[in-house]
Amino acid sequence: MSENDSVKPVLSSAVPMTIEGKRMLEDELKRLRSVERPSVIKAIEEARALGDLSENAEYSAAKERQSFIEGRIQELNAKLASAQVIDPTTISTDKVVFGATVVLSDQDSGKEVTYKIVGTDESDIKQNKLSVSAPLARALIGKKVGDEVTVNAPKGSLLYDVVEIRYE
Repeated sequence: MSENDSVKPVLSSAVPMTIEGKRMLEDELKRLRSVERPSVIKAIEEARALGDLSENAEYSAAKERQSFIEGRIQELNAKLASAQVIDPTTISTDKVVFGATVVLSDQDSGKEVTYKIVGTDESDIKQNKLSVSAPLARALIGKKVGDEVTVNAPKGSLLYDVVEIRYE
């Protein structure tokens, strides 16, 4: 590749996330490093002071918590290192892609529902944030306004019409 080739290869291990999702992971990482980690180290020191470690439940619990915290820190570091941050406001397409806010109409009930397609770590169905890996999100990718979407669910096939696509 020459110096003028500015094409970045797409990493197959890239973790797509919104700006908000990246901020959320960074905040969790900061909390784990600055609050949780020092707290568990202190708990281990206090448990050690109690004596015999072989029968010390406080020590075992603190070590287990420490292991979880360190594992989560490694996981967050890996996700952030391979993050592909996508700002939905910069997307200009008439198709559903990652970051889209999609208004759907249930063909059976006529009821409308709105979902935002986000990264796996950002998903929260109570806030209508749908993981990009969820069956409905996968069915929506590439659809346009007016398209019909079929989702196979445990209770049978669900049919939706795409009413609106926004990038906000």
